[in-house]
Amino acid sequence: MKALRNILDKQARHFEKGGKLEALYPLWEAGDTFLFSLGKVTRTASHVRDGADLKRIMITVVVALLPCMFMAMFNTGHQAQLAVRQGAALWDGWQTSVFTALGFDLVNGGFIACMVYGALFFIPVYIVTLAAGGTAEVVFCIVRKHEVNEGFLVTSALFPLILPATIPLWQVALGILFGVVIGKEVFGGVGMNIFNPALTARAFLYFAYPTEISGDNVWIAAQTSADGYSGATWLAIMKDAGMDGLRNGISEVRGGITWWESFIGLEPGSMGETSALFCLIGAVILIATGVASWRIMLGGLVGSAGAALLFNAFAHEPSSVFAVPVHWHWVLGGFAFAIVFMATDPVSAPYTDTGRYLYGFLIGFLGILIREVNPAYAGSWMLSILFMNMFSSTIDHYVVRANIKRRLARNAA
Repeated sequence: MKALRNILDKQARHFEKGGKLEALYPLWEAGDTFLFSLGKVTRTASHVRDGADLKRIMITVVVALLPCMFMAMFNTGHQAQLAVRQGAALWDGWQTSVFTALGFDLVNGGFIACMVYGALFFIPVYIVTLAAGGTAEVVFCIVRKHEVNEGFLVTSALFPLILPATIPLWQVALGILFGVVIGKEVFGGVGMNIFNPALTARAFLYFAYPTEISGDNVWIAAQTSADGYSGATWLAIMKDAGMDGLRNGISEVRGGITWWESFIGLEPGSMGETSALFCLIGAVILIATGVASWRIMLGGLVGSAGAALLFNAFAHEPSSVFAVPVHWHWVLGGFAFAIVFMATDPVSAPYTDTGRYLYGFLIGFLGILIREVNPAYAGSWMLSILFMNMFSSTIDHYVVRANIKRRLARNAA
């Protein structure tokens, strides 16, 4: 490590002010600080010292996302395995050719085969996200003469997890470019953006290319095409047939699904957001390290429970979508992923503790409201979080105003 440090120190002069490669300093600095901690030390008057710098915070979030990445690869292969067992064609693409060339049997290969096959879908999406979004980040930093921040590490880890496995790679590149440029850089970069960049990217794809990002003909591709097999997500089945659909199964691939299977994440959906169990593991990591706000998570749980119970009270028949209990809402779709990783984004969320309770509550309530009332939008959590992103600063404003008013009244007394 010392030899590597000496090499970097010798090359630094080329990128510093006056060097031949001065314009590329942000790119060099990003690589240097990724490998080593910043060598600068403050030597002036006393100041607050904290080991949790931006790099450590972002890396902690990435570590918390690793269980979801693991599940993204396994469940992608698992869903393909279910389709093959039912006699449906395997996805037709280079992934299938590579998988066959490696000598795997998806049906009898078990866990390893599912992981390998899923990785052939997830890893290319992740690589394209890093390449396209990372390039945009570096270009903006070079033009603005700013350092490359580690915030994109989290965005690049989140974005592939909220996409279907069959998303075209060119759409992945286009979406992340939109999220980075329009969702973050136009506002001034890290710490200045109003909206969550990963959700901004997905929202762009959701409305620009709806057939590839939502609906019944994604994830296992289209049954009538040469690409393979189609199966509605269990969230879509719930919208169409309520609890009857979940119990009996309205799917060409399998029958009904149990609550425990849905909790684990063994259901079709976006690659990394189906498992409430693995999201819960990530939540424990984020809360234990103090990186994410448990108040937002708690508010989301209370808000979603309140909305679900309200709809339960107005359910006309036990099999309707209004009758779906809250414990099912918590494991279907991307609720857990949204509340744990998306709603707790420290930049786009409120800074006050009271504001975080209210912010999480409204996200949970609005998400269930959209899910129940408007069957056209399966991505209810994406919409509810982006909507509340617009009001996070307003929430903080009124919370602070209320605190000032209360203190003035107390001092006057």
